[in-house]
Amino acid sequence: MFEFIDDNFLVALIGLVTGLLLGLAARIGRFCTMGAIEDALYGDSWVRMRMWFLAIGVAVTGVYALTATGHFAPERSFYLSIRWMPLASVLGGLMFGYGMALAGNCGYGCIARLGGGDIRAFVIVIVMGVSAYAMLHGPFSYLRNWIFPQQDVTTDLPPGIVHLVSANTGLPLATLGILIGLLLCLAALSSRELLEKPGSVFWAVMVGVGVTAGWAGSYMVATQGFAAMPVVSHSFSAPVGETLLYTMRASAQAPSFAVGSVVGVALGAFAGSLIKGHFRWEACEDPRELRRQIVGAVLMGAGAVLAMGCTVGQGISAFSVLSYSAPVTMLSIIAGAAFGLRQLIEGFQPAE
Repeated sequence: MFEFIDDNFLVALIGLVTGLLLGLAARIGRFCTMGAIEDALYGDSWVRMRMWFLAIGVAVTGVYALTATGHFAPERSFYLSIRWMPLASVLGGLMFGYGMALAGNCGYGCIARLGGGDIRAFVIVIVMGVSAYAMLHGPFSYLRNWIFPQQDVTTDLPPGIVHLVSANTGLPLATLGILIGLLLCLAALSSRELLEKPGSVFWAVMVGVGVTAGWAGSYMVATQGFAAMPVVSHSFSAPVGETLLYTMRASAQAPSFAVGSVVGVALGAFAGSLIKGHFRWEACEDPRELRRQIVGAVLMGAGAVLAMGCTVGQGISAFSVLSYSAPVTMLSIIAGAAFGLRQLIEGFQPAE
């Protein structure tokens, strides 16, 4: 695409820069799925959950604004080009959510914690990446492909919410997407509690911008570059495994958006922890806690591959193109996390 930089390095750079925004948001803005669920269930606060919806709204609005101007085609995304399997979304989402509760955070959150010096998060990230690749390309891939074979969409109608509404109403696709995105933003901002925290609003918007920019950048390289490149945005399950492989095989493997994204989040989180004065080395002193976190990491990696995404991959990136899978997977993740948290916090004791 550009004479001075290879397409692979360019798309990795786009992942790096946009990933920095997500890393900064995690450490400075406390943008976190697990934290949002815990706050809503046990802290009587919906601020961080509304931050998540605001990020989704911004991403949806941005994606379909790009579509309206011809700078993006949602149908090129993985989430709208692969046949949707509802059972895989539910099962994978439940596995991921329960694993997230056991591990104490999702893949994105663990990378952010790693940037703050948490060695426990380093173990979780490694195990989750290996688990995801074992399910994606390793020994468990045969079973996954047998039960949930991924197939390309063969119909004219992608598995997308606005595509379905547009096909049945004749309304413009991009207009519907922008409208839905703006409505999500307004719903998130209807809370005075959130509006009283301008920093939270800002970082939620930055996450939405980061995901949108990821789509825009990878689409630009895919359509104008010389190499065959996928159209992607941020996700933190299989990309973690891909980053581990690149770390070991850089001389024989080209960088990718995924690699740049994971490194960008880690660097952004590191910078954010320094800005906030929160950076400190932490290790796990309880072997039982580490064992539980490792089991959670295994479940997260495998579950994310089944569900075709994690809390960011399905929860924001897939949501931004308004795929069928996004709301189903996210509800399943929340249900799995709620079950896991109840087990950990309440111990299934009957209420008195």
